[in-house]
Amino acid sequence: MARIARSARAGSNGFPAAVAARARKIRVLLMDVDGVLTGGQVYLLPQLDGTAVEMKAFHSQDGAGLKLARDAGLRTGVISGRNSAAVTRRAAEVGMEFVYQGRAEKLSAYEEILRVAGVRDAEVAYIGDDLPDLPVLERVGLAVAVANAVPEVRRAAHHVTRRTGGDAGVREAIEGILKAQGKWRSVANQARA
Repeated sequence: MARIARSARAGSNGFPAAVAARARKIRVLLMDVDGVLTGGQVYLLPQLDGTAVEMKAFHSQDGAGLKLARDAGLRTGVISGRNSAAVTRRAAEVGMEFVYQGRAEKLSAYEEILRVAGVRDAEVAYIGDDLPDLPVLERVGLAVAVANAVPEVRRAAHHVTRRTGGDAGVREAIEGILKAQGKWRSVANQARA
């Protein structure tokens, strides 16, 4: 499958023309968590009883972007190989509709989301960073890799963000999609109110 690399000449909407054409069709935005919504680090705080508490750091601009996406009518969600209470909480805070955790093999979760949402592959964007994301990236209408993604994921992506996972790479992708759809100015103005 031919993919489109990040272009040095992006259109006024932030995406090259071919990527913007894909972005205009998007109704559902999905993403991985570790390395996409976070910088990829997993902090485990050991407890006296031998268990550990997991901590994750999320970028506030990604959270604001996810709320803007929801306000613009995009349905959002995560497909993660790990289970994390922090992810459950963050997904609720930003209004994510689809939260699939503990799914090392992500394609079955993706197919379930397609059925539940009533959308086709061309209407879904996915943001990934590592090898388990490839089966979904190869199916979606808009495949996005964060800047710190592994080479295989960057090659499979239609677009590679300038920002990294955990450092507003998700926000960058959301802005590109909403600008391509002509929704950015309206939701940005509402956010200022």
